[in-house]
Amino acid sequence: MRIRLDIAYDGTHFRGWAKQPGLRTVQGTLEAALARILGSEAQLVVAGRTDAGVHAADQVAHVDLDDAQWSRVQTRHGQAAADPAGSLARRIRGVLGSYPDVTVTRTSVAPDGFDARFSAVWRRYSYRLADATVGYDPMRRNDTTTIRAALDVERMDAAAQTLIGLHDFAAYCKPREEATTIRTLLDYRWTRDRDGVLVAAVKADAFCHSMVRALVGACTAVGEGKLEVADVARLRDELTRTSAFKVLPARGLTLAEVGYPADELLASRAEQTRARRDRDDG
Repeated sequence: MRIRLDIAYDGTHFRGWAKQPGLRTVQGTLEAALARILGSEAQLVVAGRTDAGVHAADQVAHVDLDDAQWSRVQTRHGQAAADPAGSLARRIRGVLGSYPDVTVTRTSVAPDGFDARFSAVWRRYSYRLADATVGYDPMRRNDTTTIRAALDVERMDAAAQTLIGLHDFAAYCKPREEATTIRTLLDYRWTRDRDGVLVAAVKADAFCHSMVRALVGACTAVGEGKLEVADVARLRDELTRTSAFKVLPARGLTLAEVGYPADELLASRAEQTRARRDRDDG
């Protein structure tokens, strides 16, 4: 039985998503909670592995349960659960305790062909950045990066628009051996919210390591006047890492949403994505 989990977390005190020996991670915390409920270990597959300090408002994962594990989900205290898949989220939250920094907001039986990672068609991140024109909000200190300069949001947005499309983003990615840096950036915009905080919305089919924080850093340099609007696309096309801008901290970054196709397209999407990754990374 494959179960979909919708997950949210404050990444401040996690060393990222992926389980690592001796370190507190989101995956490790959730799999430990699941093991207590299931009576045995189960492994989560996630839509996108976030780095240390990165948050998530709507992360998506799946877990495959064997017959014995599913039987434990279907019954509790000797009674059959009315909605076993849906009630799993409440049971996980109970194990996690009061006021945890990670929670499972919803669990459900995954549609046929669903794969949290390979069925996804896009991921959307947001980045919050408070500049010198707005005051410091201590209530948002964990998810907002502050910068002392006054930023020109219109120039930042104009620069962001030049990056959209299918490109090799090697200049904006931390390199990983044999991993492709070709991505389709579907949307990238900068606005100010009602409190004056700058908010980036960045959407792509997938992201490579540190890509969003590098894209944000490049446009921030434009907003400060350190780079011209056209420079961000020029640097992208040079295909090499540069010191022309700083990669901004993880604290301002949140995985906001993961998009999937209609249920009847889930399996074919997963198959296409696996084939493309094998071709690009092989």
